[in-house]
Amino acid sequence: MDRKRSCTLCGGAVMLLLLGHMINALEVPLDPKVLEGLPQPPTITHQSPKDYIIDPRENIIIHCEAKGKPHPSFSWTRNGTHFDAEKDSKVIMKPNSGTLVIDISGEKVEAYEGVYQCIARNEHGSALSNNIVIRQSRSPLWSKERIEPITVQRGMSLVLQCRPPAGLPPPIIFWMDNNFQRLPQNSRVSQALNGDLYFSNVLMDDNRNDYICYARFPHTQTIQQKQPITVNVLDIEAMNDTVLAAFLNGSDFWGDSPSGERAPTFMQPPGMHSTSMVLKGDTLQLECIADGLPTPDISWSKVNGDLPSGRFSFHSFQKTLKITEVTDADGGDYRCLARNRLGSNHHIITVVVRAAPFWISAPQNLILAPKESGMLTCRADGNPKPTVTWSVNGIPIENSHKDPSRKIENGNIILSDVQTGSSAVYQCNASNEYGYLLGNAFVSVLAEPPRVLTPPNHVYSVITNSRALLDCASFGSPLPKITWFKNGQSVLDGDLYIIHKNNTLEINVARPVHSGKYTCIASNSLGNKENHVYLEVKEPTRILRQPEYKVVQRNGMAEFECKVKHDPTLFPSMIWLKDNMELPDDSRFEVGSDSLTIHDVREDDEGNYTCIRNTTLDQDSASAMLTVVEATPTPPIIMEQPDPPRDLELTDQREHSVRLTWTPGDENNSPIQLFLIQYEDSLHEPGVWVNMTEVSGTSTTAHLELSPYVYYSFRVLALNEVGLSEPSAPSRQYRTNPAQPEVNPSDVEVIGTSPDSITITWRELTGLESNGPGLQYKVSWRQKDVDQQWTSLPLANVSQYVVTGTPTFTPYEVTVQAVNEYGPGPSPEVVLGYSGEDLPTVAPENVKVYVQNWTLAEVSWDAVPLSTVQGRLNGYKVSYWKLRSLQKQDPEPKKPQELIFQGNETEGLLFGLHPYSQYNLNIRAFNGKGDGPTSSNQIFETPEGVPGPPADLKVENLNLDSLIVKWAPPVEHNGHLTGYLLKYQPINTTDKLGPLKELLLAANETSITLDNLKHSTRYKFYLNAKTVKGAGPTVTEEGVTIMDEAMTSKQVDIATQGWFIGLMCAIALLILVLLIVCFIKRNKGGKYPVKEKEDAHQDPEIQPMKEDDGTFGEYSDTEDHKPLKGSRTPSNGTVKKDDSDDSLVDYGEGGDGQFNEDGSFIGQYSGKKEKDTAEGNESSEAPSPVNAMNSFV
Repeated sequence: MDRKRSCTLCGGAVMLLLLGHMINALEVPLDPKVLEGLPQPPTITHQSPKDYIIDPRENIIIHCEAKGKPHPSFSWTRNGTHFDAEKDSKVIMKPNSGTLVIDISGEKVEAYEGVYQCIARNEHGSALSNNIVIRQSRSPLWSKERIEPITVQRGMSLVLQCRPPAGLPPPIIFWMDNNFQRLPQNSRVSQALNGDLYFSNVLMDDNRNDYICYARFPHTQTIQQKQPITVNVLDIEAMNDTVLAAFLNGSDFWGDSPSGERAPTFMQPPGMHSTSMVLKGDTLQLECIADGLPTPDISWSKVNGDLPSGRFSFHSFQKTLKITEVTDADGGDYRCLARNRLGSNHHIITVVVRAAPFWISAPQNLILAPKESGMLTCRADGNPKPTVTWSVNGIPIENSHKDPSRKIENGNIILSDVQTGSSAVYQCNASNEYGYLLGNAFVSVLAEPPRVLTPPNHVYSVITNSRALLDCASFGSPLPKITWFKNGQSVLDGDLYIIHKNNTLEINVARPVHSGKYTCIASNSLGNKENHVYLEVKEPTRILRQPEYKVVQRNGMAEFECKVKHDPTLFPSMIWLKDNMELPDDSRFEVGSDSLTIHDVREDDEGNYTCIRNTTLDQDSASAMLTVVEATPTPPIIMEQPDPPRDLELTDQREHSVRLTWTPGDENNSPIQLFLIQYEDSLHEPGVWVNMTEVSGTSTTAHLELSPYVYYSFRVLALNEVGLSEPSAPSRQYRTNPAQPEVNPSDVEVIGTSPDSITITWRELTGLESNGPGLQYKVSWRQKDVDQQWTSLPLANVSQYVVTGTPTFTPYEVTVQAVNEYGPGPSPEVVLGYSGEDLPTVAPENVKVYVQNWTLAEVSWDAVPLSTVQGRLNGYKVSYWKLRSLQKQDPEPKKPQELIFQGNETEGLLFGLHPYSQYNLNIRAFNGKGDGPTSSNQIFETPEGVPGPPADLKVENLNLDSLIVKWAPPVEHNGHLTGYLLKYQPINTTDKLGPLKELLLAANETSITLDNLKHSTRYKFYLNAKTVKGAGPTVTEEGVTIMDEAMTSKQVDIATQGWFIGLMCAIALLILVLLIVCFIKRNKGGKYPVKEKEDAHQDPEIQPMKEDDGTFGEYSDTEDHKPLKGSRTPSNGTVKKDDSDDSLVDYGEGGDGQFNEDGSFIGQYSGKKEKDTAEGNESSEAPSPVNAMNSFV
């Protein structure tokens, strides 16, 4: 089968795409890093235009660039013959290039004009450039001429001819005046396409002498001007013959008929019909200029058709119709209609469309493997139809060497069974009278294994529901076949996937399930090559909580939310706009991560606010209005639980994870602190909602890790300071696919329950952990350190298994593995355990006891052989008990005591033994099963010790100076008693102890009388029992000698008698009454004499004071007017305080006496003293409280 190859550029890198359609072959990539060492015939990559007009003031540069491998060499022809650039010192060919640089300084440019052609050659063929015609630009001078003034009658038409010199390229024409100002043009006066200036009718204002035509030559940037033209406009009807003749002398007269109003006639093109030829693809310009008075209006239409929509336009005041990019359909008749109020006229222009040759199918590069076949096509069209000829390496094919693998059919070159070394460059030339086309196409015979040119491990990222294109650019000869795989599964061309001709894989509507690893494999007869690319389908960016319409009081705060849901791997940016413009540069506008806050709102903040959230792949936007109103009292804020979230959506769905997004409910004036996500497993635990995770209150999405084989439903609760919201409505159910278990049972234990078995227990997996149906537990065991295979057993719905027939206390290795219908769980951990224990079979031997003292002994023994333990040796139990006392017969035997010594201990101490006693002892080993046999009994004795305390110590009164001390022997003699030690001493009234006396008593004594003691004295007694080992513990007791009976009765009874208590209460009451009487009498002004008598002589300067003016009154008794002893009376009648202990307040009567601010007395005596004749000079002082108290003493 014949094949063709194609190559294209992908992503800016050169890559070859070989297709199965041979008509689409393109060039071979030349990137040495991609296809190093790949041969290629030459290809022209850059050349100068076919018609190259040069500026004679600059060097001539003729471009010719080509590529190939090996790099081509270059040569030129000029006018059909070889042009040797090396022989001309003015010509330089650039290195590694065919570009010619011709230095024309000092040379005639005409010498280098001509037709040039570049040839690029290497060992695989020759490529040719176009024929490049080199011509110099020309701007010839205007020929000198004498222009006579033009005289025209008012109202007639007029044409001012420009006729510029022929230039290369043609000049640009425009009309100006002497001041270099463009002449005004309108529907009456306009410039034609040929540069002439047409007047449909002239006015008197057209009379001027500076109509100047200018020609600008673009290549040389020169402007030339024609001689000024003078136009004289005559109003013949207003002139007599003499004036007219004088005016017309020496000037051309334009117009020979009356200048009245007239219907339109055509000035350009003349007549009723004309023809215009245009080349296909060029721009067509049709022109109609009409004569008439009033000035005609021009309109255009196409006969039997419409003007081409979008490609036509009118210029020069509707006088020119311009059609761009002419097609064959633009040929036909066009009607130009001129109309004024006196009539109309039309002109038909027939447009003939011709075409220079153009490609229908240009020849394409062809890469063939040896013995393959192919075809070069060259299809061109034009009007007239072009002639097509073929050349090989620049030589006409009919003149080239004959090649049996090549033939020409219907203008195509057929190649069959090509051989290595038959590479060549073919030229196709299509030409007609309007131009030619030259196309190069090489045939390269290659044998190459496949190469994938798309970068490996490239990651394509697209948004969900958009189109994904995965490239697999490849090269190989023969043409590789491309096969696509996804995750090891073949991808077939169909509704879901489309494989394009260039092998690009298209997913028209990409979804998260399409994410993954894609592999394209390129294969041909020489080998295979694979390449991996990755597709990531991202979640779209969506604004969940859009800004809402806000009405905010002036000076208040406005906050717009813009919370977005986006793919977690994309990081959206946020842009806020106000009225589609950037936000004002004002610190009052605070942009947060999900919000816009406007502080201290003003009237000019009103407007439309738009939030735009952009990622690298998509964007979303939302808008809201802000209205500012006058401030009103702020209502109280009431906080409540938040409203439940809503709009739960599951995205980014994968095998073991999903992304949950939601829209928060109203916060109800208390910010949301966190969101609690719960799930229900309707497969294993329907109706039970389990807390899954928590996210911050600012989040609206959470990535959830899922377990296989679970029917998930999710709901979200919001928490603020008030409490939890109601749960949201559940999300749609999301079922995860079953899979192998990911965990094995935990808490595996191996327990030896009997000497010939082990019990294996474990914690069963939950439904959530099962990961699939058919859950079983593979229980395996084997004896440790024995070359033995594992024994396995599948079990279901149990958590233990008993293995029987095991040797006693033998180590076993055990595993428990979870298995379901989709396979086993991970490799389980090995758990070590032992079969059951049996009782030890041997008793400890060589038991010895070493008595340390009367309460302590040491015991030792030999360890039992471990082989006889039949289990894990936990230790030894030492049992010992007291047989009897060596002094007396015990009422009943003592119960055995037991000491446990852990592990391998073989000695220990026995504490708390009874002195002077006989003991029995034996030892046995024990393990987890129980105790082994006991050793033989060992009897030992403890020595004497100190005795216990004497019992029942008592002290009895005998008479005034003697006491009897009685006691009983100790309960524990702990040996033979040798006697008692009695000590005693008096205790005085301050609880101090007196001198201590000691008495040694015989062992058989149990009482003693102590005489000659001090009467009425307390004594303290101390008593110890003694053996040969020493004195035992001391017991103490106290006793008192008898008191005198009368003294005791007086001292004891008087204080407790009722009459004594009543007497004391009466005395206290009497004292209280006397105190009250004294206080009342004093307040009534009673006479209180001073401590001493006043002096006998009265100061004559002292004047009595009247009661009515606040002075002292007279006293009836002169003694009462004496000054106080130790003081003097001043001349002003005031009394100063003395240093005496007496105070004047003691002498004032009633409540009138008081002191001023400096402490001086300002009171007065309220009445006269009554003279008590009975008392004479003795004090009449009333009894004070102190005196009253002293009176009882």
